[in-house]
Amino acid sequence: MLSVVLDDEARYRIFKILQANPQATQRRIAHQLGISLGRVNYCLQALIRKGLVKARNFRNNTNKRAYLYLLTPRGMEEKARVTARFLRVKLDEYESLKRELEELQREAGALQNSAMDTPQREHAEQ
Repeated sequence: MLSVVLDDEARYRIFKILQANPQATQRRIAHQLGISLGRVNYCLQALIRKGLVKARNFRNNTNKRAYLYLLTPRGMEEKARVTARFLRVKLDEYESLKRELEELQREAGALQNSAMDTPQREHAEQ
């Protein structure tokens, strides 16, 4: 069920956020990812159940709902796999976009040349 709710991009971004800032709140993660707080909670709980993330309360924090989210060794391995898959997807998207841009440039050039030829033909016909 986790893969349906959390695709590789979202999983990669959550792992990246947690690795950079284990003290990130669920609210901050939700804001950074542009997803609901409930979805972040569900996904973090799933990552915890799978043994990819550990959650620990701050012992000296007055806010007892503050947690540290730490990637486990299995979580680090999963992050590496997810990163590689996400990179392949983004490289494929880049290549596809590059081909599309080249086609648009050719098309725009052809249209521009056609537009420049049109006034000359109209003048010749008169």
